[in-house]
Amino acid sequence: MTNYDLIVDTSRKGISMALYAGSIYEEIVDPAGKGEVLSASLDSLLAKVGATLDDVKRVMVTVGPGSFSGLRTGVAFCQGLCFSGKRNLYGVTTLQALACFAGAPDESVAVVIRARNGFWYLRLNNEESFIETADVVTRLQSSSVKTAVVDQAALADEALSTVFAEQGISTTLDTGKPLSMWSPLFETVKPSLIQEANYIQPSYFEKLKV
Repeated sequence: MTNYDLIVDTSRKGISMALYAGSIYEEIVDPAGKGEVLSASLDSLLAKVGATLDDVKRVMVTVGPGSFSGLRTGVAFCQGLCFSGKRNLYGVTTLQALACFAGAPDESVAVVIRARNGFWYLRLNNEESFIETADVVTRLQSSSVKTAVVDQAALADEALSTVFAEQGISTTLDTGKPLSMWSPLFETVKPSLIQEANYIQPSYFEKLKV
């Protein structure tokens, strides 16, 4: 019997899901997908590889930051898959997962994605923050990272694109790469049945500053 790994990301736009074992790989990316199609998406992937749910032994799910409703449904769905104890659940932060797209050690990679106008989610030196543009620039200037995983908004931002160029930081987009690049996290994150979504609500951080 072939043991499969399943990766589910609902923290960004829509649904991304991958099922793989060795050289066998199938992925679904549905930018408009909602939580109610998670089960159908998994059934489709299983059918494509000729497997059943019993063949899935490890499940990885992003726990944020990101869409509140997306995180809630994604985490709940994966908890349900693992509730029987037949497979292990691994919760990883969205920024931690995106860092894998750089193909380099996590500590040498920054991740910058838009939270809202003028604010960004930043992963730097294994720490994650919700901060304003000026703070992102300052932290990147004082760092030694040479690679950053970014979204289109970060590339389009004048202040960020300038600091990337000045610091010699090469950029990699957070889309268009296979989710299987996240697989090293299976070896570094401890499995747990219960995973709490890391919503990183802007209002929460604003209250801390008061």
